[in-house]
Amino acid sequence: MLNHIVLFRRLKDVAPDAAVEAALVERMHALEGQIDGIRTWRVAANEVDRPICWDYVLESGFDDVDGLNAYLFHPVHQALIADLKTRFEWAAVDYTVPLQA
Repeated sequence: MLNHIVLFRRLKDVAPDAAVEAALVERMHALEGQIDGIRTWRVAANEVDRPICWDYVLESGFDDVDGLNAYLFHPVHQALIADLKTRFEWAAVDYTVPLQA
């Protein structure tokens, strides 16, 4: 399984807006049912206020790089990215997890 982890941090010049962020998070949750190939999916907000912490995390899993790419370039995902870019910066890590016997 290929895991895809993304951390989101509010841009320094963007004020928190709970309603806007809740709508964006809801759209992130909805991707799981809109894009084939997603095997695992979790979106969560940071719960501890520390300078090192980012605001949100997305943890997802795919069968392989082709599955990840189908998700990354899907039009629904691309539309969400366009809106996320106005509020957040992000960092991502993609890594393989061996299947357990």
